[in-house]
Amino acid sequence: MFGHRARPSIRRAVSFPFVDIRPCLDSEREAILAVINAAAEAYRDVIPPDRWHEPYMPGAELDEAIAAGVAFWGGEADGELIGVMGIQPVGDVELIRHAYVVPARQGLGVGGALLEHLMQRSSRQVLVGTWAAAEWAIGFYRRHGFALVSPGQTADLLRRYWTIPPRQIETSVVLARPPLGAG
Repeated sequence: MFGHRARPSIRRAVSFPFVDIRPCLDSEREAILAVINAAAEAYRDVIPPDRWHEPYMPGAELDEAIAAGVAFWGGEADGELIGVMGIQPVGDVELIRHAYVVPARQGLGVGGALLEHLMQRSSRQVLVGTWAAAEWAIGFYRRHGFALVSPGQTADLLRRYWTIPPRQIETSVVLARPPLGAG
């Protein structure tokens, strides 16, 4: 499922004082869903009500993402998965997908460590889509070198690289690193 059946022989791909960054394992499906669904509570009452559902990410949606090529990486502290982030090659770009940190560990650098680890592994244009109303998420990506894509390009990119409904396209933004048109 995740392409990682056992712990890698080199456990610490990136090490911080409190978090190890490593590929997620097949056996961690429920832990990944728990991280995503706990952190996604931040979207409740922020995103359009017709886009919120319980749970925010059901297991079948996670399975579909993995089948579509999303590779999940995890941040682990004290033997617990505390953050996840996926990366998905699509055409000529890579997409950051499903980036979440458990609420009790947010603001401590876990998300930034995951993002920078994935950026170091990428040699292509990287795009991320998020809800336009999620100002905290937009700020996070901007602090990590992403730039908002113009509104005129956003819908085109969302249609080209993501498989999402039209209503989600209407209520989302795209950020790019490096900024589109740079180099």
